[in-house]
Amino acid sequence: MTTRNLDAIFRPRRIALFGASEREPSVGSALTANLLNSGFGGSVDLVNPRYESLHGHPVHADVAALPEAPDLAVIATPPESVPDLVAKLAARGTRGAIVITAGFEDLGSEASRNLQSRMLAAARPGLMRIIGPNSLGVIATGSGLNAAFAHLRPGTGRLAFVTQSGAVISAVLDWAAPRGIGFSHLVSLGDMADVDFGDMLDYLAADSATGAILLYIESIRSARKFMSAARAASRQKPVIAVKAGRFAESARAAATHTGALAGADAVYDAALRRAGIVRVDGLEDLFDAAAILATRSRPERDRLTIVTNGGGLGVLAADALRARGGTLAPLPETARARLDAVLPASWSRANPVDIIGDADAARYRRTLDILMSEPGTDTLLVLNSPTGIADSVASADSVAKAAAAHPRRTVITAWVGAHTAAGARRWLATHGLPSYAGPAQAAAAFMHLVRYRRVQEELLETPPSLPEVFAPNLDAARGIVETALAEGRHWLDADECDALLQAYEIPMVAGRIAQTPAEAAAIAAGLDQPVAVKLLSPDVTHKSEVGGVLLNLGGVEAVRSATAALIERLARERPSLTIDGFLVQPMVSAQHGLELIVGIGDDPVFGPVILFGHGGTAAELIADTALALPPLNMQLAYQLIDDTRVARLLPSTHGRRALDRDALATILVKLAQLVVDLPALRELDINPLLLTADGAIGLDARCRVAPAEPGERLAIRPYPRELEEEVRLRDGRRLLLRPIRPEDEVSLRAGFDRLTPEEIHLRFHHFLRHLPHGFAARLSQIDYDREMALVLAERGPPGRVGLHGVVRLVADPDNACAEFAIIIARTVRDQGVGRHLMERIIDYARSRGVQRIEGDVLEHNSAMIGLARRLGFTVARMADNPGVVRVRLELAEEHRA
Repeated sequence: MTTRNLDAIFRPRRIALFGASEREPSVGSALTANLLNSGFGGSVDLVNPRYESLHGHPVHADVAALPEAPDLAVIATPPESVPDLVAKLAARGTRGAIVITAGFEDLGSEASRNLQSRMLAAARPGLMRIIGPNSLGVIATGSGLNAAFAHLRPGTGRLAFVTQSGAVISAVLDWAAPRGIGFSHLVSLGDMADVDFGDMLDYLAADSATGAILLYIESIRSARKFMSAARAASRQKPVIAVKAGRFAESARAAATHTGALAGADAVYDAALRRAGIVRVDGLEDLFDAAAILATRSRPERDRLTIVTNGGGLGVLAADALRARGGTLAPLPETARARLDAVLPASWSRANPVDIIGDADAARYRRTLDILMSEPGTDTLLVLNSPTGIADSVASADSVAKAAAAHPRRTVITAWVGAHTAAGARRWLATHGLPSYAGPAQAAAAFMHLVRYRRVQEELLETPPSLPEVFAPNLDAARGIVETALAEGRHWLDADECDALLQAYEIPMVAGRIAQTPAEAAAIAAGLDQPVAVKLLSPDVTHKSEVGGVLLNLGGVEAVRSATAALIERLARERPSLTIDGFLVQPMVSAQHGLELIVGIGDDPVFGPVILFGHGGTAAELIADTALALPPLNMQLAYQLIDDTRVARLLPSTHGRRALDRDALATILVKLAQLVVDLPALRELDINPLLLTADGAIGLDARCRVAPAEPGERLAIRPYPRELEEEVRLRDGRRLLLRPIRPEDEVSLRAGFDRLTPEEIHLRFHHFLRHLPHGFAARLSQIDYDREMALVLAERGPPGRVGLHGVVRLVADPDNACAEFAIIIARTVRDQGVGRHLMERIIDYARSRGVQRIEGDVLEHNSAMIGLARRLGFTVARMADNPGVVRVRLELAEEHRA
């Protein structure tokens, strides 16, 4: 479930409060007062057997005594009473409940967990939705609902705030009230027994009264549900999050470098970014970011122009900007000349533009008009320090009027000070300009804008195709893992780990295993070059920690004596150590390359993660790493590389050729596919991975496996390869029917350009000259957990082959209804393709539990209407949309049958 019946919680017509009271202070009395005195337009029934009336309202004894079934029940009764109460309400038809009561899973006892299970079981038959337990409550200002025991009533606004912590809502209300910040919703999720962040993101994304969604996250319960909802919501409006407990969870003890480096907070960071969410550090940052992102201003470039009446303020703002990775915009010569004509001779003649301390409203306006008329200006930060010469509010009004006259420019303001500046800040806020208390705060807000634009661009970037045809040997890889598990082993030996990686075309240095120093010397003799000898022991996690890596051994005798000396030393220092043998490998020169680490980690919340960074023995000490969630494409792999400092070392420098970034990105994509295909693979290190100008090769690897647990380990549903199917046309051609890939955007746009205006009109119901990148990216970069598009393609790398047809299915979050669309190229007309694609997408809908499929078809599109009828769809005219018919296929009846 996701948004089903949430309207009963946020837009109820009738509410019942269980635990109503007049005893002060108590939760029941606060809830009673807030529900009765917040302007709710519906009916409120109070329930408590100990009262006959409260505040002039009748009080009912129990559920049976209620005059009607409430849409929403607010429950503040002892925990042991809640399951039975929920059962009775569900039986009467109540669709939503807010359980204020604590003492369920939060206590951690078996009895309290049992109470929660009973409560959910009681709600399930009636599809009743529950917020809580242990919730401070819910406020929805648009419907006048205040079903919370908070101490303040918020004003109406376009921010929705969702949190697990009720105490945070109280703090936010206290902070927001004097600043005039209003909300559309405030939601305390509590223990999230039912409604969680994913549900709220789906609901608020579709809410027209909400302009931005703010999250205070302590933990995520269902990672895949959260990621799908967050990715969908962030494409529609800003989603900004604070993740609490940033340093509370230390990196768990792990047997691989990857496990040690993939700390819980770093995984959250990677997940939020992948979802398009802007992460900030604290509550004040949360609202600072919301103030600027709610303006819906999206500058094209990441550079800032600063205007100030005090040079010191400008310097502080510029320093804060640079410290956060921001850039000052260059001041064009044309602007400098025009400013010379209107500003005092002592103005700064550079950015920051210091217009001198005696600047009045008129000077601000002239300066801003000049700067905002320059094509190179994107975002302006306007600073003001109060003086006894100029009216601060008049200057603020002048800035607001200048911003209104140049709506394509983004304006941020900071009127510095307390008493004198407060009125000006209120004036700016009422005129829609984000206003901050100081230059550093304003610069940080600008960087929130920059980060938001970047994550939005990342969501829509078209990935390049893989530079090579990738065909892993899945059967061989699966056999290696299954053999180890059948033998009760969790660690693959060196040969198995190398074979596993080579099955996925990840190059590893060849090696042979020796049992004795003499065998090691014999292997070295056959290689005829310096070798490395590496200890093999189940008791050693990292070989280098016990001196178990011998490098640059030249000659047979050097290998024999060094290996024998290693055995003798370990016998003295680690007498209980088991030695399984030694891996002998040819030395690979790292003179013109970099030692990197790539690997797979396992997070308890988000499942598998891919790690990249600076490798070698000092990997954990340097800790220059970045994480990403699988699956990956080339663009995501490039981003992962660029998130590290080591990325700066890849370009050519000092006569050295550029290192092979494409080869590195390809290995990351292959690793991500490896963990998608093999759920039993839990941890993997390739450390070091040597990257040179000619490619990459792994020098050492460790692989840990464990039986795959039931459920979905991946936070993002990977490409559903099982839907691929060869289609043979009537004329003998063979094409591939497969799910769309992000790389297909190039082919999608090329195919659109070949359509006739009539074909475009039949598919889109209006005329388009071309398919814009943003639209095409949304069509090709789909969430396979929420929608499906099957393309009829030629064989070959996605993005490099032609597409001959697309059928698409987009379901609502509850799978109650899905809308389809189909388009067939002229190249495959009269080949039976349309029916085949429709049958496959209907089969897919059935497999996903979709209850109804429908689509809107132009009434003169007789071919589509005829096909729909033959497939069992009903056809009905749309009274509110002349010229269009709706075709509908009910699948719920099939499920019931």
